[in-house]
Amino acid sequence: MIDGQPKILLFGAGSVGTVYLYLLSKVASATAVCRSNYDVVKENGFIINSSIYGQNIHFTPNVVRDCTQASATDLKPFDYVLVCSKAIPGTIPIIIRPVVTPGHTVIVLIQNGIGIEDEYATAFPNNPIVSCVVYLPATQRPAGIIKHGETERLEIGSFPSSAPSTHSEVFAKLLRDAGATAEVYDDVQIKRWFKLVVNASWNPLCALTLCTDVEFMESSSPATGLAFDIMLEVCDIAKAYGYTISREETEFQLGRAKARIATKKGIEPSMLQDVKEGRRMEVEAIIGNTVRMGKEKRVKCDKLEMLYVLAAALDSRVDKAA
Repeated sequence: MIDGQPKILLFGAGSVGTVYLYLLSKVASATAVCRSNYDVVKENGFIINSSIYGQNIHFTPNVVRDCTQASATDLKPFDYVLVCSKAIPGTIPIIIRPVVTPGHTVIVLIQNGIGIEDEYATAFPNNPIVSCVVYLPATQRPAGIIKHGETERLEIGSFPSSAPSTHSEVFAKLLRDAGATAEVYDDVQIKRWFKLVVNASWNPLCALTLCTDVEFMESSSPATGLAFDIMLEVCDIAKAYGYTISREETEFQLGRAKARIATKKGIEPSMLQDVKEGRRMEVEAIIGNTVRMGKEKRVKCDKLEMLYVLAAALDSRVDKAA
């Protein structure tokens, strides 16, 4: 810690990560690894326009290009590394290794998907892992300009659930002291499955069809039923792992989307935004892992598997285009 304040590094200075680093900068020393937005942020900082925290907030953290530079700039270890980038398997643990001090640094995963923690636990067996489910609608367009809506919530838990909750409790208190909303759970995986019900259905459906959720439901009479069937497949897989999500809860999630039909204000899930911007999607973290976990428990998930195959094929085009 620096002068009693925790030392925090953000990897993934997109919209969500930047909002949380801004809040944490009130109670901690804040550094951001910026990649595509480095030049803009280094020169001008971030501008945050938030429905909760205020408009035209000028936020200037310490900015570095990569983790190697971050570790070389200050030899004191980071207390927390916040991973807020897309959950693309097989890449991030290698990239963040220079800033993770064995036995000291707490790795905080603010990412979508299921089964995402395992590769971090393997790469850093002596470091605590805090897994977070985030609800924070925000965009960064253009680079350095953050627009944040009216929701901010983090659901937090240690990984694995058998690990002590101390680090999760301390991090949650740090967030609350900074003005964020943070709730700690004995087993945060139920919260991951609950969010996955929405993510594993609407994300690939909208990305593959280039439709908002409302446009998809209005496209044909069976469309809404298909989305619901996919949600139920996720629930079946979750149940096989000991996490029960009721049909009523699932209907409620679908109902939130159906309510938007009247207003014609559909939502563009993150995968659809990625397709439009020519970026990689979180195919494996959101759909691939779900299908593999389902097959491991012999749970029927034909619709999810079809979405996975199609989304993976679409995502492969990004690599080829690059």
